Parts: sequence; C-alpha cells; structure tokens
Amino acid sequence: MDTFVQLTLTGLTNGMILALAALGFVLIYKASDVINFAQGEFLMIGAYMLYAAIVQIGLPWSLGVVVTLLVAVLLGVLVERLVLRPLIGEPIISVIMATIGLSSLLQAIVRMIWGSQPKAFPAFIPSTPVTLLGATIGADRLWAIAVAVVMMLLFAFFFQRSREGIAMRAVADDQQAAMSMGISVKKVFAWAWSIAAMTAAIAGALVANIIGVGPHLSHFGLRVFPVVILGGLDSIPGAIIGGIIIGLLEAYVGGYIGGGLNQVVSFIVLVVILMVRPYGLFGQEIIERV
Repeated sequence: MDTFVQLTLTGLTNGMILALAALGFVLIYKASDVINFAQGEFLMIGAYMLYAAIVQIGLPWSLGVVVTLLVAVLLGVLVERLVLRPLIGEPIISVIMATIGLSSLLQAIVRMIWGSQPKAFPAFIPSTPVTLLGATIGADRLWAIAVAVVMMLLFAFFFQRSREGIAMRAVADDQQAAMSMGISVKKVFAWAWSIAAMTAAIAGALVANIIGVGPHLSHFGLRVFPVVILGGLDSIPGAIIGGIIIGLLEAYVGGYIGGGLNQVVSFIVLVVILMVRPYGLFGQEIIERV
C-alpha cells in the first residue's frame, strides 16, 4: 500500500508537470494549427533562466520567478513574430520544419551560454520528506502538484472570463468569424505563444527543482507528445487528463515492472491511440466529405 501511494504521488507530480507543458502545446495548435516541436526547449530555457536569476544574478527566488516569466513571455512573442508570422499561408510542413529548426537553435544557445553539464538547481521549493498515508515523499513533489493545479485553475479562469481568453477561444473555433468580429488574429497568435512559453517555463522550474537543470530537460518535451495525442491535440481538458494518465502509467510501470519499460510505455500508448482513436480521448473528430 505504501508503495502504491508513493508511486501515485510521483505519477501525479510528473503528470501535472506534463499537463502544464502540454497546455501550451495545445494552445498553439488550437490558435494557429501549428505543431510546436520546440516546446521542450521552452521548458529547458525556463529552468535555465530561473537558475541564472537566482544563482548567477543573486535575485530573491520570488523576483527570479517574475523575471523568468517575463523572459518567457518575451521569447514567445519573438518566436511568433520572427518565426511563425512570416510563414503564414505557407505549407504546414514548412512551419513544422521551422519549429524543429527553432528547437536546435535554442539548444545551441543554451549550450553556448551555460554549457552541456547539468547543474545543481537552487532548492527554492522545500524538499523535506513528508509522510502521507504511510508513504514518504519529498515535499517538493507535493508543492509541484499544488502549483500545477493553481496554475491550471488560473488559466481556466483566464479562458472563461477574460477578454483575451475569450478571443483566443473564438479564433480557435473559427478564424474568419473571429476576424469579422474585430478580433486581431495576429495578436491572439502572440498571446498563444506567450502563454505556451510561460507554462513551459513554470513546468521547467518545477522539474529542475526535483532533478536539477541541464540540457536533458529538453527531452522532457518529447513526453508531451503522448499526452496531447492521448488527450486530443485541440483539447485543453484532454491535455490535463492525458498528463495525469501518462504520469501515473509511467510511475506504475516503473515501480511494478521496471526494466526501463516506463521510458517507452507512453510512446506505446501514443502508437495505440493513433491506431484506435487518432483524434484522442477528447479531441474533435473531423469528418471530411468529398
């Protein structure tokens, strides 16, 4: 029972962090139909920026978080203006290749500035062992779950109540209709990329607080793909539920089966979902008649 509780909490931590990263991925896809292969690099840069703000510059962690989020928003705007906007109207494969190139570019910049060796991350979230239902787990994992839940509630409020959030939902449903109502689609694209970069930065900070900061964090972005395929590329609730399912599945397989199967089980799920239900659990099924 203790093992089950510990694996469940570990899986929930990983799942909620995956869901945060997947949320930005889904936002970009819903708003602009772009599959962003650089989402993992956004996550990595968020972790490195917080590391630089706290360790190298010496800012208090609270101010460091604010600076990191501002840099993430700026990065999202720059990517939208310099990478996405010039490719509007181009074949989708061109946009996909551009995000793959952006991924390589961001990795090269990080390695040039901070090197390739992992670094100890400042423990701005306490990691004191906590006993819960007979299982012992680090407090940083519980904090990660709490922070992820709070962020998702804030984003839910943003999309349901704010003017910008409603505009993003309108553009995601029908760009032409949104433009006819006076909504700036280009501005919505910038909002989508900024929020995607910000959620990835938060996820990166939570991951780095647990396992340290390094170029390896970009690989965490690869694990987002099974999440969004399982939940549905265009479904925000699907990203959250998909993240929880994948996180728990990886934890249970790693704890009870082992053998490294937990590293690939999410991609096995990805293949199965693509074969059985390619639009995901909550994705919109598109039927074309010719």
